[in-house]
Order: sequence, then structure tokens, then C-alpha cells
Amino acid sequence: MNCIMGRRSCVTILMVLILLLTGCSRKEKYIRVNQLGYRPVDIKVAVFLSKNAANVRSFCLVDVSTGKTAFRSQQVERAGNYPPFQDVYRLDFSAGKKPGLYFIEAGGARSPVFRIADDIYKGTADFLLRYMRQQQCGYNPLIRDSCHQYDGYIIYLPGRDSQHIDVRGGWHDASDYLQYVTTTATAVYQLALAYTMRPEVFSDAFNARGDSGPNGIPDVLDQVKWGLDWLDRMNPEPDILFHQIADDRDHMGFRIPGNDTFYSKGYERPVYFCSGQPQGIGKYRNRSTGKASIAGKFASSFALGSIVLKNYYPKFSARILQKAKDAYHTGLEYPGVCQTAPCRAPYFYEEENWTDDMELAASTLYQITGKTTYAEQAVNFGQKEGITGWMGRDTARHYQYYPFVNLGHVLLAGMNSMAAADSFRFLLKESIERVVARARSDPFRMGIPFIWCSNNLVSAVITQCHLYERITKDSSYRSYEAAARDWLFGCNPWGTSMITGLPPGGDSPEDIHSAMTHSGKYRVDGGLVDGPVYSSIFRSLKGVFLSCPDEYADVQPSSIVYHDDYADYSTNEPTMDGTASLVLYLAEME
Repeated sequence: MNCIMGRRSCVTILMVLILLLTGCSRKEKYIRVNQLGYRPVDIKVAVFLSKNAANVRSFCLVDVSTGKTAFRSQQVERAGNYPPFQDVYRLDFSAGKKPGLYFIEAGGARSPVFRIADDIYKGTADFLLRYMRQQQCGYNPLIRDSCHQYDGYIIYLPGRDSQHIDVRGGWHDASDYLQYVTTTATAVYQLALAYTMRPEVFSDAFNARGDSGPNGIPDVLDQVKWGLDWLDRMNPEPDILFHQIADDRDHMGFRIPGNDTFYSKGYERPVYFCSGQPQGIGKYRNRSTGKASIAGKFASSFALGSIVLKNYYPKFSARILQKAKDAYHTGLEYPGVCQTAPCRAPYFYEEENWTDDMELAASTLYQITGKTTYAEQAVNFGQKEGITGWMGRDTARHYQYYPFVNLGHVLLAGMNSMAAADSFRFLLKESIERVVARARSDPFRMGIPFIWCSNNLVSAVITQCHLYERITKDSSYRSYEAAARDWLFGCNPWGTSMITGLPPGGDSPEDIHSAMTHSGKYRVDGGLVDGPVYSSIFRSLKGVFLSCPDEYADVQPSSIVYHDDYADYSTNEPTMDGTASLVLYLAEME
């Protein structure tokens, strides 16, 4: 829940006034749980938080249907303090396996009601596809109208500057209207991989445009095709790669998509050519050094997309497979990174690694073609990449190490016939170990750095833990995977899910940083929000503020913050690529 001046009554202020008038004290104790629930086989840990000293030695799991205690447990671990909380305890109720509705009581506090059932993740992957459809550009099924029909005019391509090119389609990036190949290609690959791994979990309730009604194609593949159509347009010729539409002039105000008239050519928006050199037409410039990061992403998404769409769009699949090979060779020719381009503000995706993109492209092409050259190059790029850069660190620049999970390592580790497979299994294990080492001292067992888009890192960790176990049968990291998964669904200091509208009826973000909700009054479901950041980051970012008193003021940790407030784009903005990455994991959980 939240407080939005001018749109909803300020519930937080009213509650404070009532407490002051009645002399009641503020709440001092909380129990945080995964609001979506738990499967019977899951590791199940709730977190008890107290502002004052507590002495919790046992807890009860209570059956809602009977009102009786299902069992009392002494599986309690004191987890230190977590300012502003003086005492924190971890309550392990993994022994509770009987399906039903429950809550936990401990130390004078009660948790929200949650389910234990085999099917708690059923439909969740499809639920996140709601947000992907809501982010569609060209045609948007949420507003049931077209948008951005004039994209765009070329910049940074000598001899063709200001020429028009048809690059309609794709997805808006993060509840604003910029579009990046960096995030779109990553999202396409993860959605396509989700389908290859778990095709049975996806339904067919929407057509190719995203409107209601089946079309004989799983909805996840409709979204894969939507993204690939745009990538196809952004790569019109073998040696011509574009990487971005629009720039941060987009942020000059909330509006319904398509009403962009501030790029000097009417409704046309600039289309950035991948030059391999620093770009930025305003005050700020990026630090691009090459094309391989973008070329590798084009290649991997085209390659895997050609396989999953082959039975539905055979001609299109054949064309993009050839484009995958061409883009990969472009990456070989122009090593280095192509970062997104800033303009008026200093913020952009500061990606500095590119060997992971070429590794994923080469390993995917090897799986499709069987050519050993691709396998050899994939291993070479993967060994150069090594440990995923952010894992084990306490900070990193915005998108410095992207994508946040190295699926190239996963593919190579899973190739049992490849001599180097063991070395990539070691890299997956060692990177998880580095996160776990930071997590051991955290009451919530969180080992990620709380940088901008921290929830994307959480999604990456749970995905890597899960796929590592799938490949190696090593279950050593299940407890850390469970803790990070539970964090996303409410077992966190704020007691809120980090996915809009999920679970239905639960506590989840409402006042998100989104023009569709703030200006258009549209409900946007299924989006993974950025998540908490270090307090120092929140204080340092330009243009961030709170539009209403902080409803979480009483529980905000001293070092990190999260706000369900549209004016905090650093923690409460849903992202398209973060959401797509979580689709892969939730499909596995189903």
C-alpha cells in the first residue's frame, strides 16, 4: 500500500494521527514470510524482527482452517541485529509439509497468511508476461492503440545521418519509453530459454499482438517474436547494427506512449548506430570501445529465437539464423563494448564486459550448428570472462557487469561431452560461493550488493543456483536460493513482494514509477521493480524524491532503502529485462 497525494487518501498520515491521539505505540515486532507461499518440499524460513530485545525460543505454525497449532518448533536461530531492529530470528518451519493455509506466531507477533501447496508457482511465469505485453512498443495492448509509429531517424552513421529508418516495435525498457538492444536481446534470450526448458508451463491466451484470444502459439513465443521482429529491424544489413532508440530526453515528463515531440523531428525519435565509439549528443557521453557486446547479444537471441520459432515462422527463423552468424562475425571483427548513450543526465548502462556476450553467442551457435569452431571460441571467451563480475562485490556501477547471470557458462557447463565443462561448473560454483560468503552474516541471507536494480541481481542468483543444481545435482545452495527467492515475495524488511500484483491480494508495489500508472491511471501487473538500494545511492541520484511520507519509515534499514513511491525511480521502477529474467526462473519452479 502507499500514499499518493491527490490520488488517494494519505493512509500513512491518518494512521500516525490516530496513534498519537489514542496514545498507542507503533508496531515493534514483525514476522516476514514469502507471501506467495511454499511448496511442501521447500526450505521454509520466516524472519522475526523486533525493535526491542526479544527472547524467541519457539514458534507456532497455525492452521487457518482450524485455528489450531499445526506444530510448535524450536528451530530458531538468532540472526543478530539489523538496525532499526535490535533482535532478528530465523524461524525454520521446513517440517511443515501438509498443504493448507497457515500463519506463524512468535514472540507476540503474527505473520501474514500464506499457503503451503504444490501449485503455488502455477501460472506465475505467464503472470509476468502481462508486464511484457504492457511494455510493447508499436502497438500496445494495454492502451489498445498504436504508439511510436514514426521511429526513427538515424544518428552516428556517416553518410546516412538524419535518414528515416523503420524500427517500429519492440518493448519500452523500464516503464519509460527508451528502447535498447542491450536489454531487449537479453530479454528475448531468457524468454526463449524459458520455453526450451519448460514449454509445458506456458499457456496460449493472447494473440501475436498481445490482445486477448489464442492464436495457436504459446504466449511466451508471441513475446519472443515481438522482440525479435524489432531486433530484425535494428539489424537491417549484415554490417549495420543499431543499438538504441531515443535517449534520456524521454524523461522530461510522464505521458502516454507516442506523445514524444522533443527530439527535433516531430514524432520521430533518434536511432543510434552502433559505431563502437563513445556517444552522447548532450552534456554526457558513454565509454564505448567496440561492438562485440551488442553483436554478441544480437547473435545469441537470433540463434536461439530461430530454433523456438522454427515450427511457427520457418522463413523468418531461417533469416535470423543467418543474421546470428553475421552478427557474431561482426563481434569478432570489433571487440569491445557498446554502452547505451546518455544525453542530459549522467546515467546510462555502463556495461564493460563483452566476452560473456560472445561466449553465449558462440555456445548457442555451436548447439545449433555443431561446428567445433564455435565451441572452441565459446570456451576461449568464457575463460576470459571468468567469474561474473558483480558476484562477491559490495558495489558496482549501473549495469557494469551485464547480463547479470552468465548463461554462456551454464550452456558450456551442461555440455557433458565437452572437456572444458568441469571448468565452467567450477566458475558457476565459485561465483555462487562469493555471494554466499557475503550472505552468511546477513539476517535475510542476502549476499548481493544493493546497487541500482538490485532485484535483477537477486533474480540472477536464484537462477544460477537453480541451474547449477540442475546441471551438477549439487544441492549445497538450496537454502540461499530459497532465502533470495523469498526476499522477492515479501520475506524482506518491508514485508512486500517486489512484483506488481503478485501474489494477488498480497502486499506488492502499487505507486510504481510508471507513466502508464501515474498519468494514464492504468494498472500494470507482473513487473519486477528495481528493488532496494544503498541509502547513499538514493541520496546521490538526481531527480529522486518522495511524493508522500514514507510508509516504510518505521522499518527502513539503516543502510538500504525501498520506497513504494512513484517519485523514487531508483527502487520502484519495474524493468522489462528484470521481469523477463524472472520468467525463466519461475518457469523452472512450476
